[in-house]
This record gives sequence, structure tokens and C-alpha cells, in this order.
Amino acid sequence: MSNPVVVMTDSTADLSLELLKKYQIISIPLYVHFGEKYFKDGLEITTPELYARVEQEKVLPQTAAPSPGDFIDVFKPLIDQGKDIVYIGIGSTISATLQSARVAASEFPENRIYIVDSKNLSSGIALLVLKAKDLRDQGLSAPEIFDKINALVSKVRSQFAIQTLEYLYKGGRATGLQALMGSMLRIKPIIKVTDGKLGVYKKAFGKMSRALDIMLEDYVSLGDQVDLDYVMITHSLADKHAKHMIDYVNTHLKPKQLIESHAGCVISSHCGEGTIGILYIER
Repeated sequence: MSNPVVVMTDSTADLSLELLKKYQIISIPLYVHFGEKYFKDGLEITTPELYARVEQEKVLPQTAAPSPGDFIDVFKPLIDQGKDIVYIGIGSTISATLQSARVAASEFPENRIYIVDSKNLSSGIALLVLKAKDLRDQGLSAPEIFDKINALVSKVRSQFAIQTLEYLYKGGRATGLQALMGSMLRIKPIIKVTDGKLGVYKKAFGKMSRALDIMLEDYVSLGDQVDLDYVMITHSLADKHAKHMIDYVNTHLKPKQLIESHAGCVISSHCGEGTIGILYIER
């Protein structure tokens, strides 16, 4: 008989506190800091508060991974209770978070903590977490969940349209942005996550709505290749555009669960206000 399984993620998965509670998922926060002031993402600072502080202080925040000690504090009581852990975290090429989790896991007996490198961010992680939650509810063991989720990592499709290039450019996170800076006023780049790296996938000229249409057309064109269990529309204070995308998806290729997710502080620190994306898994 296998041990009960706890599904864990981190705050960059951009799952709301309500969903985490509803689905019994544990999330460990990353940190956002302005100078010496550190805040736990989503717990001690919200996205609107983050942007207000940027406006006030005229400086972009930095972000930091949880320490191995932060992970140990969460892992230990669960392991002591006889539970196994499947942790699905932000891509190892994007953040040091996964490395902290691995260091922490090495302090515990083998085969108790299973760590999945999502090679993704934001709802690209959340899609895998929700799938893991379903497998947990079906009674699968931690190693079985680990194997099945690992097999899905390369099938996650994450793309975001960027309203303002300032955050991504200053953060140095996305390739191909250098050439765009000269004409940034007219171009809305669509950033895609591929194997843990962020790159410019397509460019929309003019209004933001054109970028939304490109992403929606790509989604609908896949038809029955899309795993319709979960589709996510994730954004950083882009409510009007989110409504348009939600209406379109519900009309053209409706999933079983369409989740509107709000980008937390760490993700918003790197992408900026108005960013919006559609994320899903291909079969």
C-alpha cells in the first residue's frame, strides 16, 4: 500500500488561494524584493500593490527563489505524517527554485519526495499541477504520478502577448527582444515557452487585440489535438482582454474547465501589466 500523496507547487504557478484550498494543493511562495524589503509572493504583496510600488519608487522589483530551508520547513511535517510529496515547480532554467527543492529533498529518505521540472512558468506549471491532483484523487502513488506528469511536460503550450516590453527587456528574460526595441511601440510580441526558455514566437503589429487573435487562432486550429480537461487564460490586470479570450474559447473550442488565472507578483515582475496568455496541453 503506497503512502498518501501531497501535490505541491510554488507561487509562480499562479493558482489562486481559493483553487489551492479547493484542490488541497500546497504552494511555496517565491520572493519579490525592492531593495532590502522582501515580500512573499501572493501572501505579503499582491500584483496591484506591486505595480503601485513600481510607480511610486520608479524601480522594477527583483525576485528570489525560496531557500532550501523554506522547503525543508514545508517538507518535514508532511514526511513525518507518512505522506509522499510530488512537487511541480518553475522551470530550472528560469529560476533557482527547483535547485532549492532538490537540496531540501536530499535531507529526507529516498523515494519520498518526487520533483518535476515543469520547464515552464505560470499556468504552464498549473496545468501539470491540476493533472497531478487528478491522478492523486484516482489513488495513484507518488512515483506513478511523477512518471505520468513528466511525460506531459513537453506537451504544455504556453504563450503570452506582452503589452509593455519594459519589464521583460530590463529583466533580460526573453531572447529576440533586442531587435524589437527600436519599433516597440507598434509591435506586440507573443512570447512562447519552449523547453524552459522564453523566446519571441510571433509578432502582432498594432493593437493588442491582434496578438490575442493570433493566440486564439493557434489554439482553435489544433482542434482535437488539445487536451480539453483544463485550459487556462492567465493575465496580469488585463480583465477586458481576458473576457474576450474566455468568450472566444467557450464559443469555438470549449474545454471541460476553463480557468481564468491572475499572474502573481513574481510573474508580473518579469512580464509587466497587461500581459495575457492562453495555456493548454496537447494530446
